[in-house]
Amino acid sequence: MYLKIVDTLDSKFIDNFFNPGQPQLPPADSLDQQLDGILPTIRPWSEDLREEKFFLNKAWLEIRDDEGFHRSILHFFNEDGEYMKSVDGDIQEGSWRYMAAANKLLIAAGGGEGELYNLAFMDSMFFILSKHGNQQLLGRKKYLVLVYEPLGARLHWKDLMHRLGNQYRDNNNFYLILAVVIVLVVAIVVALSTF
Repeated sequence: MYLKIVDTLDSKFIDNFFNPGQPQLPPADSLDQQLDGILPTIRPWSEDLREEKFFLNKAWLEIRDDEGFHRSILHFFNEDGEYMKSVDGDIQEGSWRYMAAANKLLIAAGGGEGELYNLAFMDSMFFILSKHGNQQLLGRKKYLVLVYEPLGARLHWKDLMHRLGNQYRDNNNFYLILAVVIVLVVAIVVALSTF
């Protein structure tokens, strides 16, 4: 009876549970494509923009997949709407504003008009924004990927994507274990009731 119950479970579910290696990330040629594959799966565990404690007063390192990109760009979102961007130590001051009714973030730096972003994902290590509008149609990057500096400074973008993918797996392990325990309890109850 136990084997019959286990056989009815999705084999991918079982493989993922018992596979101790890293989960397979969707195939992708770019950071944007990788995020398009990962974000729908992990979005339920994202914090919300109104939870400012997750992004305030931290050094956020901008991550790009361009191998020719060698700049160090840090973003700082401070209290009272103060925004600073450091490009290799050169500072641009500006402002940020959470637009609660639209659940969007407006960022203005260096005296510019500003840019409007949607939240793609946020936790204590990752702050991923998508610029409003169809950026890909315009030939631009879809996502602004910010990683907490101590983590981002030591990992390549592909390693960071594995870590982000593992975020889902780590959060999901609780539910996987719970499901297996429930299946075992049901199998034991059914087995005992047949005696």
